Amino acid sequence: METIHLTQPPEGPIDNAGEKVLALGYFDGIHLGHQKVIKTAIDIAREKGQKAAVMTFHPHPSVVLKKMSKREDYLTPPAEKAALLKEMGVDILYFVRFDQAFSRLSPQDFIDQYVIRLNVKHVVAGFDFSYGRMAKGTMETLSDHSRNMFGVTTIPKFTIRDKKVSTTHIRELILDGKVHEAIAFLGRPYQMSGMVVHGDKRGGATLGFPTANVKTHEPYVCPSQGIYAVRMEVEHKWYEGMGYIGERPTFYEGAKPVVIEINLFDFDQTIYGETVKVEWHAKMRDDIAFTNVDDLITQMSKDKQDIIQFFHENH
Repeated sequence: METIHLTQPPEGPIDNAGEKVLALGYFDGIHLGHQKVIKTAIDIAREKGQKAAVMTFHPHPSVVLKKMSKREDYLTPPAEKAALLKEMGVDILYFVRFDQAFSRLSPQDFIDQYVIRLNVKHVVAGFDFSYGRMAKGTMETLSDHSRNMFGVTTIPKFTIRDKKVSTTHIRELILDGKVHEAIAFLGRPYQMSGMVVHGDKRGGATLGFPTANVKTHEPYVCPSQGIYAVRMEVEHKWYEGMGYIGERPTFYEGAKPVVIEINLFDFDQTIYGETVKVEWHAKMRDDIAFTNVDDLITQMSKDKQDIIQFFHENH
């Protein structure tokens, strides 16, 4: 997959990489609704013998537009979004930098400069996609703005159990710790990537549960504090384990930075500096402070058994 970064004003000559079918959207999360849009574009491209392309935007418009509440964390930061799209079979990924200059483009200018200019012959987007200054361009106006240069396919609202599949809803679920519910909307477990870094080394020495402290590479939407059933990929192999998100209240008083610690089952390697992926499968309980270390160890032993049972029943 070729990745191309675009700015306003667009630089360079008109794209000559052949005719394309373009999926348009912000696509944070690449959830099942997004997948429907993207797969439709890929299918049309294959039928027409054209390139399948996706255009997305970064950062989120709320970072630039003052009237919106800022959204600076992501379900799928750019690198993860790109990896998922490559996996789906996308040929070209356009990342458009969303800044003040871009936000001022009229709907027609956006279509002229970022769609027609790229030799797009068909556009696919969700029913609620909007474009141009003040989001005045909609799927109802897209054909009018096409100058008869491309066709349009609108994907209707995608629902599961009568609930619209949306990034906003999935964010709410994850922030509330409902990662197991989020799987139904994402089509996969929620995932974060990061590097294993040195921590307090208390997990193995004091508690008997050695942990990998994971520092995320990007600003992910973080599940609520507590204990989770997780899987972690280390060197292309997946391991089940117990995940912790919290401020370690048993050992520290007051507000402390939130940490992510993973205790892997059946694993004894030293992996400092390794890049890993963590899948969040289910929240087992909230984070609580214990009056002594022995009570914490007893609870962690129970948590481990509960998680082993969870994976036994769910895999």
